[in-house]
Amino acid sequence: MSEATQTDLQPMELNDITIISDDQFKKAITAASLGNAIEWFDFGVYGFLAYVLGKVFFPEASPSVQLVASLATFSVPFLVRPLGGIFFGILGDKFGRQKVLAVTIIIMSVSTFSIGLIPSYATIGIWAPILLLIAKLAQGFSVGGEYTGAAIFVAEYAPDRKRGFLGSWLDFGSIAGFVLGAGVVVSITMLLGQERFEEWGWRIPFFIAGPLGILGMYLRSALDETPTFQKHSESVENGSVKKQSLMEVIQENGRGILICIGLVITTNVTYYMLLTYMPSYLSHNLKYSADHGVLIIIAIMLGILLIQPVIGLLSDRFGRKIFVRAGSLGLFIFSIPAFYLINTGSVVFIFFGLMFLATMLSFFTGVMASILPALFPTHVRYSAMAIAFNISVLVAGFTPTAAAWLVEATSNLYMPAYYLMIIAVIGFLTVNHMKETANRPLRGETPVASDRAEAKEILQAHYDRIEARIESIDEEIERLQKRRGQLIQQHPEIND
Repeated sequence: MSEATQTDLQPMELNDITIISDDQFKKAITAASLGNAIEWFDFGVYGFLAYVLGKVFFPEASPSVQLVASLATFSVPFLVRPLGGIFFGILGDKFGRQKVLAVTIIIMSVSTFSIGLIPSYATIGIWAPILLLIAKLAQGFSVGGEYTGAAIFVAEYAPDRKRGFLGSWLDFGSIAGFVLGAGVVVSITMLLGQERFEEWGWRIPFFIAGPLGILGMYLRSALDETPTFQKHSESVENGSVKKQSLMEVIQENGRGILICIGLVITTNVTYYMLLTYMPSYLSHNLKYSADHGVLIIIAIMLGILLIQPVIGLLSDRFGRKIFVRAGSLGLFIFSIPAFYLINTGSVVFIFFGLMFLATMLSFFTGVMASILPALFPTHVRYSAMAIAFNISVLVAGFTPTAAAWLVEATSNLYMPAYYLMIIAVIGFLTVNHMKETANRPLRGETPVASDRAEAKEILQAHYDRIEARIESIDEEIERLQKRRGQLIQQHPEIND
């Protein structure tokens, strides 16, 4: 029997349906999205400043090696993200989502801020790249629990019928962080000039993470724990939930973990290829103006901001799977045509090539925050999702480095397109093994509604499903009785 069927057959009354007010989930989404914005603000700034950071921290290398080295420093912290995911995941399942999210945003903001304080290679020699790596490792450790915790926090607050739309704002925060990071880089470069920017102005974007982190910490500290986790805590106190080891969590949630890994690899490889690697690809490989390349990426990201909530809203009506499938097919079929447009060097064609990739990315990010938390039960949701998510991001995080190396090694500007096509196959295979989660309660939980009227509708729909199943069972019984009679007539020694 499927899990959805099991949930539907459980006795349910109106009081069993949790009602979340608009004010509650708006506060939750704002606080969660801001933390995500800070995370991706740094990633965006780092991606756009890769060429400058290469000069500052790896000055003795050739320009190509500087780029690969700075992008490698971006990728190496992903090695510790699974450790951070396990650490914060266990804490999140034990002590609550809100407490962990308040801690991760502090570590993330401090580590980002500290990058702006590191002296250059010319000042302290080899210690400069070492300190940069330490800051990035601390950042990677905290980020290991950040996105998963934020996605779970939003999912556990969101009404079932609005989870796709509300969850899409989490990745909206990611893109907004990228836009802010890119905008800050462009603005400071224009104000200071390229020479002074490369000398000391590049530090300013990292300093901005300080006040943003203080604001995020304040918003998260003021939040209540999610109703779903509060209910789970009561079950733990009553002794109705058994404790599980990490291996038991993995064994009992193997299918969900594999689906999560496939979806996150597909999404994040596309993410890093478009928003972290492409600025360097345009300036370094196509010799396109760095400033113009950044402006095009900003325009693309603004387009994503408009598309993404629409995808989330539509997924509440038509389901999540259709968008993951469409994004995977689109990447596989049109990645090469998109890079053909990008490689023409025409501003218009570059824009349309990147915009196509951005649209496919939106198909993934618009539904990811609502799909992933629904794959796991509440008592292991944080730890199981964090393990799967960060293993996937560990793979995806090397995308900028791998893409840069492949292009340099083969002198083939279409290598990123081939890379995306392989990833598209992973996405398509994964979605074919995924159950639809739209308009359904989180795994093992009772429904969540936005008001009492919606709760009554959900309860009536629950009763309607029961009636439909009873009718289906009655029809099946009648069919089996007829079949039984036919078989008895065929056997002369059996009497009815």
